[in-house]
Amino acid sequence: MKIILTEQLTNKRILLIVVSLLSFAARAAGGSDMTSENAELKKRVERLDKELAELKKAVTEQGQATEALPASKPIWSSLDIQLYGYLKLDAAYDTSRTDDGNFAKWVEPENNNSDDDQFNMTTNQSRFGMMITGPDNGAMKASGRAEVDFYGGGSQNKAHLMMRHAYMKLDWPADKFSIIAGQTSDVISPLVPTTVNYSVAWWTGNIGYRRPQIRLTKVLGIDGDVDLTLEGAVARTIGRGDAVGGTESGEDSGLPTLQGRASVTLPIFCSTPATIGLSGHCGKEEYDVAVNGSDKEFRSWSLNVDLLQPVNSWLTIKSELFTGENLDAYLGGIGQGVTLTGANMYDEIGSRGGWIAASLGLWSGQRYNIGIAMDDVDYGDVNEGDRTLNRSVFANMFCAIDKNAEFAFELSHWKTDYAGNGDADSFRIQTAFIYKF
Repeated sequence: MKIILTEQLTNKRILLIVVSLLSFAARAAGGSDMTSENAELKKRVERLDKELAELKKAVTEQGQATEALPASKPIWSSLDIQLYGYLKLDAAYDTSRTDDGNFAKWVEPENNNSDDDQFNMTTNQSRFGMMITGPDNGAMKASGRAEVDFYGGGSQNKAHLMMRHAYMKLDWPADKFSIIAGQTSDVISPLVPTTVNYSVAWWTGNIGYRRPQIRLTKVLGIDGDVDLTLEGAVARTIGRGDAVGGTESGEDSGLPTLQGRASVTLPIFCSTPATIGLSGHCGKEEYDVAVNGSDKEFRSWSLNVDLLQPVNSWLTIKSELFTGENLDAYLGGIGQGVTLTGANMYDEIGSRGGWIAASLGLWSGQRYNIGIAMDDVDYGDVNEGDRTLNRSVFANMFCAIDKNAEFAFELSHWKTDYAGNGDADSFRIQTAFIYKF
């Protein structure tokens, strides 16, 4: 509107100048025949003067109104949003066939097809995420996180997205208390070894995954060097969709799963504090075993210990131990939860195991990791052909190329035992190119 008024004002000024020039020319020419024309021109000039004054007033008022309007703000102006992630290419060779191939879970049986080597290459572990921090509201700070990778299925060159994290967090720093609502990692067994292999020793001694939950965390300062952290969560019960009756067995239970952990941070062997945690979970699944509605319930539980000990600036030791039953949803029991057929039908599969790893950073830009992991299943809970032992030994290095890029290399040996025949082992050689942002 202001632009239109300004254009009109300019046009009026030009017209006024033209009329004034014509009037001046008429006076210079003289003569009685110009008297009436001069009178008409004078009237027009007076009218233009009046219109020009009105336009000036309108333009001024329009400018003042525009200045009074609040400046528009971008929709994210009050949020601090940080994007992060990495691009990763993995290439791996196995001397025997492993499941899944792109990453190793266990070695497939070799009773019929021994030493069937394989090669895989994928970018599915590439990861994208964002951390969202809201405005400072005083005592409480709100934030959120969303993160995905590409292990959601699909063909090898058309991978689908998979949700990893999606949660909000309400934090009261002064009270050392926080609430998380959304999908994130389990409360139990929170540590992971550093591996090039995507599965970080899952199905071979490292249990705990991610699921929707509401979590409360409280840190208690016991002494100057000692902190006690209490964590509890109500989580979705993840069951099996292929259970008898076809109903998802976790959903059918009608109850969430409870998780809890207590950990203490204190100096033990050296001046650097260690963290020792005790955690566990308890839930149940319901399997519809007949069309008339009869069902069977199966417990899922675990008891776990974790240790994190930074020895010095270049050496850190991490370890976890677990025992429990029906742990397939937590990537324990070598991916087996309840036996559904055979002599051990409806047995909850028990398992125990753990892992230990050392991380070394002796030289700038280089990191080294070594470790061993094992999951040992109760032989009496499974049928012939089921997995009874899964063990992996690994060593790797990460070498920086520049500030954002790095190269990784890993050697690992995998051994999987089966009830009856089929015991198998495989050497895995894996390389990766990683670009972080």
